[in-house]
Amino acid sequence: MIESPHLPHITRTLAYYAAFIGFGLTLASLGPTLPGLAEQTKSHMGHISTLFIARSLGYLLGILVCGRLYDHVSGHPVLALCLLTIAGTLALMPSLPSLWFLIAAMFLLGTAEGMIEIGGNTLLIWNHPENLAPFMNGLHFFFGVGAFLSPLIIAQAIGLTQGIAWAYWILALLIAPIAIWILFLPSPQIQTPPETHATAQIRPSFIILVGACFFVFVGAEAGIGGWIYTYAFEQNLATETSAAYLTSGFWGAFTVGRLIAIPISSKLPPQTMLLTDILGAALSVGLILLFPTSLTVAWIGTLGAGLFIASMFATLLTFVESRVYLTARITGWFFVGSSLGGMTVPWLIGQLFESTGPRMTMVVVFVDLIAALLFFLTLLKYAPVWAPSKKEA
Repeated sequence: MIESPHLPHITRTLAYYAAFIGFGLTLASLGPTLPGLAEQTKSHMGHISTLFIARSLGYLLGILVCGRLYDHVSGHPVLALCLLTIAGTLALMPSLPSLWFLIAAMFLLGTAEGMIEIGGNTLLIWNHPENLAPFMNGLHFFFGVGAFLSPLIIAQAIGLTQGIAWAYWILALLIAPIAIWILFLPSPQIQTPPETHATAQIRPSFIILVGACFFVFVGAEAGIGGWIYTYAFEQNLATETSAAYLTSGFWGAFTVGRLIAIPISSKLPPQTMLLTDILGAALSVGLILLFPTSLTVAWIGTLGAGLFIASMFATLLTFVESRVYLTARITGWFFVGSSLGGMTVPWLIGQLFESTGPRMTMVVVFVDLIAALLFFLTLLKYAPVWAPSKKEA
């Protein structure tokens, strides 16, 4: 039997998709378990929000370390080790008695997540040097699948066991086999930019603008995904179980948005998609602000925000990839912005939550999305027009 030359590419793509399901399972687990972790460590909400900072600082370290690592070593062993680290850390979370131990575990978890994010994106780019957009949106769609399933798993586990321990253990058991699969797959060839299109062409101002866009995009995603559970519960809109379902609704809409983005990204230019996403997300969050006591509007706004925020990250990465030649190191610098956004926005919400009230969750996210519009319009004005030729690589 003759093996198709495309089979290794397909198998690797499926493995990256599985890894991003695991990534989504992990990332979406913190929001629904925040009250449980606060009770476990006897911490206030203002203190427990420090976990977002620890996670994002770890993520920042992960992308800075991996920015160079994936450019020099085979990617799959690194990716597999990170997934195993996540599985082990999740398994330990319910047994950690103090906030400081949780902060350390969350820092380690964030480091592994950062290495998975930059690794999965970079390896996929190398695996599909042509027609990247649908595969990139597919990768982030499967992240959404994991993020959608995570709150459902947690809600069922909490309902059956009256605690968060089995929720974390189940997530760990789901992620570990993915790591073993990737470990035994051959890695794609490491790519370097052609000399005629050296990375020196990329201006520092362009990197800063892209990083700022990632900051606000991920900030909005982490702000709603991380706090919608606590917002709905403290606003007396939902019970603990129904608030978990609202969280799952956000990630479910997020998943659908990324699925829809796969065919759309083949037809529309990324800048059109991004402008539509930003305006749609801002309108959705604005509705929740206008009608803060309505559970129906909370559902509509949450689903709308998830749907429009969904394709921002992958579409921005596709837009940038069409303008400059991406190495893992350059991608890592872009993701510094996403790390800072995922850290700053949820932390800011946590600081204002108890002192000002749950409604500040949506105020912060709305202001973040207005900043997203301004940053992206500026990026459009100053982005380079050169598109790298993949055939030269």
